[in-house]
Amino acid sequence: MPLSAQTIKTGLEMLKSDNFKILEGKRVGLITNPTGVDNNMVSTVDILFEAPNVNLVALYGPEHGVRGDIHAGDKVDNSKDASTGLPVYSLYGATRKPTPEMLKDIDVLVYDIQDIGCRSFTYISTMGVAMEAAAENGKEFIVLDRPNPLGGHRVEGNLVEDGFISFVSQFKIPYLYGLTCGELALMINDQFMEGKACDLKVVKMKKWKRKMTYEDTKLQWVPSSPHIPHTGSAVFYPVSGILGELGYMSIGVGYTIPFEMFAAPWIKAEEFADSMNSLNLPGLKFRPMYLKPFYSVDKGELIQGVQVHIMDYKKAQLSEIQFYIMQEVARLYPDRAVFDHCNKDRFNMFDKVSGSSKVRELFSENNSWADVKPFWDKDASDFKKASKKYYLYR
Repeated sequence: MPLSAQTIKTGLEMLKSDNFKILEGKRVGLITNPTGVDNNMVSTVDILFEAPNVNLVALYGPEHGVRGDIHAGDKVDNSKDASTGLPVYSLYGATRKPTPEMLKDIDVLVYDIQDIGCRSFTYISTMGVAMEAAAENGKEFIVLDRPNPLGGHRVEGNLVEDGFISFVSQFKIPYLYGLTCGELALMINDQFMEGKACDLKVVKMKKWKRKMTYEDTKLQWVPSSPHIPHTGSAVFYPVSGILGELGYMSIGVGYTIPFEMFAAPWIKAEEFADSMNSLNLPGLKFRPMYLKPFYSVDKGELIQGVQVHIMDYKKAQLSEIQFYIMQEVARLYPDRAVFDHCNKDRFNMFDKVSGSSKVRELFSENNSWADVKPFWDKDASDFKKASKKYYLYR
């Protein structure tokens, strides 16, 4: 897409257009990763470092690191940035929350990361705990806002319950929460900071609308992690990511379409596709497919399954697809029912990502999504109403 077609201005673009005024005279720390770029694909790190009226003194690396050179789940070490020579403090290693020592040389923390609109993606957790640290250490916190790739209307899933708060479910929000990172920061500051709100500013985008998916923005996509290589991956992450925690069947991680498929050696592709299509799930079609994963689950094995095709995004419910897959697996291949035959050591992670053990427990009774759906859907409508007060865009 030519640059001239980009009509949306991100928070970073708006900061630039205001000549970085809110950062003048302050020592700046920046939490970012490769997704922090302007509309000409220049890194936020380099933009702030080179701006004559900005004093950028420290960088902070979330999962995958500031420059994106760390694999998923691997610890990020403190280091020096090769390009700028600035210290890089890890927020995905020995600590996930900036320590007083890490913050002592700054006045303001700036956050600029492209999110994917799903609570189990760890960047919003990094943002939230960094806001806590800013409050505790008397530092300002500025969010450079970016689009929610799923749009600003899609809310799916139950709120996280007590006992299931973790870095993949850090806040009591639905699985898909329908807010930009700036709007979510406003909500976190108001509701989840236990009386210690930080000095928060959000630099708003220009021309973003809630109805927009990422493709509608015409902005370029930078992979937000190795398995979110394009805008479609952000849409598909909630389609299979919860089931993927069990390591039970291939969801396309290790093949060319991460999160877009479900396959195993014991599935018969045509039969399974017919079964899924007979459910007549709104906006969805399932295509039989045959593949050999290059790595991860079933590496090098010939396996069969289905690719998920989203025919009508507005009609499709994303997060429930994986549960229908689990239901049909149990119906067609009863000796392969998911929770009876996966690694039970993975239940803990499945529950954390689900925000509750009830999803697994309710499903296990009859291997039926109908048993879980009322629980999964119960909070979405109320959350949507409650979150409207934090909307920065219509």
